[in-house]
Amino acid sequence: MAQGMSGVTLVLGGVRSGKSRFAEGEIARCTAPWVYVATGQAFDQEMRERITEHQSRRDSRWHTVEVPFDVAQALDEAGEQPVLLDCLTLWLTNILLEDRCVDEFVSILLAALRRRVGPTVLVGNEVGLGVVPESALGRRFRDEAGMLHQRIAAEAGRVVFVAAGLPLVLKGKAL
Repeated sequence: MAQGMSGVTLVLGGVRSGKSRFAEGEIARCTAPWVYVATGQAFDQEMRERITEHQSRRDSRWHTVEVPFDVAQALDEAGEQPVLLDCLTLWLTNILLEDRCVDEFVSILLAALRRRVGPTVLVGNEVGLGVVPESALGRRFRDEAGMLHQRIAAEAGRVVFVAAGLPLVLKGKAL
């Protein structure tokens, strides 16, 4: 039986804040095997290097699923296995760049999260703490990311903000 979103942990932080490493440690507390839902797409060499770095931290106990769009299906297919989804904001970027309906994708994601029975850790970049982007697409991305995180945080059992590798629990049980 689904537990709502009490088993969901949302991990937010800035670039290179340690949020992914923290999230991997959180999911590793659960019994393996773990499912890693990777949303990033390697459009250039720098992104390929970032993806390789993330992959190097995971051993054979991880099952990686590369899903640029249909993360809800990946969550459903994972069943009761612990899932780490990294990263919500890369997923949002994919949706925006394809000019798809963000609200529809977010609603489908929330429904899948509510159905989850296994532990789920979601990673997202907090992008609202910096300068105002100069392009309309940049401002839309910032706004959509903020709303996405708010919608998930409202229902998640735990929300953690990571800065300089240090976690700060914003909601839910302490570490």
